[in-house]
Amino acid sequence: MPNHVHLVVTLPDAAPPLLRTLQAIKSYSATKSNALLGRSEPFWQRASYDHLIRDATKMERIISYVLENPVKARLTDNWQLWRHTYWHEL
Repeated sequence: MPNHVHLVVTLPDAAPPLLRTLQAIKSYSATKSNALLGRSEPFWQRASYDHLIRDATKMERIISYVLENPVKARLTDNWQLWRHTYWHEL
């Protein structure tokens, strides 16, 4: 997506809390992205929208939403053709 990112991840038991993990991802990616773009201003919005997935039904719904998002935004006709999609099934 041109203006946001969707992630569906499974964090290991030893991982820091979700908030700290998201902060680390956003900090690292903002630093690298700003360096590539030659800029220094804030990169990400402060807000994030996370969902705790507790069952297989919700997992399927969330993954479907994420995969179909570029189709809904009319950036591609098929999520499998969207070059920024990475899908790794466990």
